[in-house]
Amino acid sequence: MIQWRTVQQVEADLVALRASAERAGCALACLFSSSDEFEAAVIKARRAAGMFRPVRKRRPLRAGVLTLILAAVFLML
Repeated sequence: MIQWRTVQQVEADLVALRASAERAGCALACLFSSSDEFEAAVIKARRAAGMFRPVRKRRPLRAGVLTLILAAVFLML
C-alpha cells in the first residue's frame, strides 16, 4: 500500500535529516586542535590514574656510606 505524504511532512523530514546530519558531524569532530594537545591530555589522564610515579632522587652519599659499612663488616669476619 502506498502512503501519500504532504509537502509539509516531507519538509519536516528533511529538516530533521539535516539536524541529524549536523549532530553527527559534531559528534565525529575531534576535541583537540592538534596532536600535542591530545598527547598532553593522555599523559594528564594517566598521571591522574597513578600510572606515572614521581621520580625518586638518588642519594649517592648514602649508598656510598652503606657500601663502606658493608665492606668493613665483611673484612672483619
